[in-house]
Amino acid sequence: MKNRLGIMAALLFWAFPFSAALIPAQSQAQTEPPPVNRDETVRSFLQSMRGRWHDMNVSSADGRILYDLIIKHGYTRALEIGTSTGHSGIWIAWALSKTGGKLLTVEIDEDRYNLAVENFRRAGLSDFVDARLADAHELVPRLPGPFDFVFCDADKDWYPEYFKAAWPKLKAGGCYTAHNVIGWMSGIREFLDYARTLPDAETSIDRTTGSGISMTFKRPAK
Repeated sequence: MKNRLGIMAALLFWAFPFSAALIPAQSQAQTEPPPVNRDETVRSFLQSMRGRWHDMNVSSADGRILYDLIIKHGYTRALEIGTSTGHSGIWIAWALSKTGGKLLTVEIDEDRYNLAVENFRRAGLSDFVDARLADAHELVPRLPGPFDFVFCDADKDWYPEYFKAAWPKLKAGGCYTAHNVIGWMSGIREFLDYARTLPDAETSIDRTTGSGISMTFKRPAK
C-alpha cells in the first residue's frame, strides 16, 4: 500500500511541476511592482518646488499653456531652446508622456543643465527628455528634425536666428512658441515681424499670463 502511494505521489509531482502547481496565482501577482502614477509624481514634485523656480524659468501658468497646446494638438516631437533648470521642460515632457512623444532640450550653462537633469529625474520624466549641454546657436541649425512643437526661451537677441533655423524643420500643423515676447527687447520685434511675413505661418500672442507667449502655427502646404 505504501509503495502504491509513493508511486502515485511521484506521478503527481512530474505531472504538475512544483513552480506551477504549488505557487498560488495570487502570490505571484503580489510580487509584481505597483504601477507608477506619473501624474501624481509630477504634481507632487511641482508642488514641492512652488516659488523656487527663480533661474530664468517660466511661471506655472506659462507651463500650463505649453502643456495644453501639446495635449490639444497631439504633438510628439518637441524642441526646447533654453532649458534653464527645467520648469518649462517638465510641463512639456509631462504632456509628451501622454501623447507618446519626447522632448529634446538644449542648455548652454552646465550648472543649470545639471540641475535640470536632476529635476527631470525627480519629476519622473527622464524617459521623455533628451537633455543636451550645448550652445543652441550651433546645435539648433544642425538638428535634423522634424519637430512638431518648439519652445524658445533663450537669448532674446538671437530669437530671429533660432526661428529661421527651426522653422524649416517644423512639420505642417506644428507650432513654434516663444517666451517673453511682450516688450521691446532686442530681437523680439525682428522675430515677430519676420514670422508674420511668411505665407505658411500664422502668429498670435497669448497675453493672459503677462509674460507673453507667441504661437506661430505652420499651415499645411497648398
